[in-house]
Amino acid sequence: RRCYATEGEQPLATPGTSATVDPKIANIVDQIETLTLLQTSELVSQLKTRLNIQDIAMPVGMPMGGMPGAGAPAAAEEEKPAEKTEFNVKIEKVDASAKAKVIREVKNLAGLSLVDAKKFVESVPKVLKETVPKEEAEKLKKALEALGATVQLE
Repeated sequence: RRCYATEGEQPLATPGTSATVDPKIANIVDQIETLTLLQTSELVSQLKTRLNIQDIAMPVGMPMGGMPGAGAPAAAEEEKPAEKTEFNVKIEKVDASAKAKVIREVKNLAGLSLVDAKKFVESVPKVLKETVPKEEAEKLKKALEALGATVQLE
């Protein structure tokens, strides 16, 4: 148990604890303190599963209170499939004879070092760029396919 004290003084309780803690709770807290990070992660996932706790993702840029009625327009948008405007450019495979050319192009496109570009090309299938506008994604696809890579837009 962690306590804060100086010489000759009574140990102070850990911040956030009170003097009237249920012994059963104190025992559980003491056991949790001894867990490793991996064990703690496992504990959290087990508690979420057994207690049916859902992960709630907070939308970025949304005020905490939310806006009333904001859900209705979003539901209407989901009903009709909108045309996708942003794509992920994924290299599926590279011809062995064209590997050097593709490595150079990946180096230039992604701003990687030569070694990193080589590792990237050797570990395909892999996403080269994410959330790219449609026109740019098609240009990248054509350029890479001309060099001998198989590219997919997701």
